[in-house]
Amino acid sequence: MPMMRHAFKDRPRRIASYNIRKARGLDGRRDPGRIIDVLNGLDADVIVLQEADRRMGDRPAAVPKDLIARATDFDLVPLAGNDVSLGWHGNAMLVRRGVGVASHTQITLPGAEPRGAVAVTLDDGLTVVGVHLGLLRSSRRRQLHAIATHVGPPETTVVIGDMNEWAQRRGLEALQGGFALHSPGHSFHAARPVAALDRVALSHDLALGDAGVDEGPLARRASDHLPIWADVG
Repeated sequence: MPMMRHAFKDRPRRIASYNIRKARGLDGRRDPGRIIDVLNGLDADVIVLQEADRRMGDRPAAVPKDLIARATDFDLVPLAGNDVSLGWHGNAMLVRRGVGVASHTQITLPGAEPRGAVAVTLDDGLTVVGVHLGLLRSSRRRQLHAIATHVGPPETTVVIGDMNEWAQRRGLEALQGGFALHSPGHSFHAARPVAALDRVALSHDLALGDAGVDEGPLARRASDHLPIWADVG
């Protein structure tokens, strides 16, 4: 079957994902400005964030919204359920200014811990689902099944984020029918990367042009995860 043509085929979209650990670096300091510098260096069109909000109270943003607006070329997709958070269950999404958003939604996930995912469809038809899966494999399996059910027969869809799975394939079976799963590289722990916890899955009508992990000195200090990126077309 020939691959479908999409509006972004002439220029692949760079989709990135970063677990920012509530902006707390390996030195123990919360430094939103450092996170901003890492984000700006990714040269991405869409960035999915995990642990973007604090856990207590109303879950205030770990990186101030006005700092994102002032110091980056990104707009925050309004996925939060209140006025103080960046995202939903800590999952947020940034899109480069000029990239249109057609729709966005929250996805409630099952499991032993409160978890959620977020989905954004761009004007060109590409859907990006941002995830931060649970710590238990049984929960991760249920969560990916819920995401696959929400997406339906996948078309022009990227599922990306912190999948929290140390095994290469186990625990991710719910994606294997409709998606090709890719590990851009070892992203955890930032001080000594030994595991590919952050991954990307592409529906079969999409192609992976290139992918990688930001292993620069700033990224190695800013969080316990390294950012990943994928060029999708």
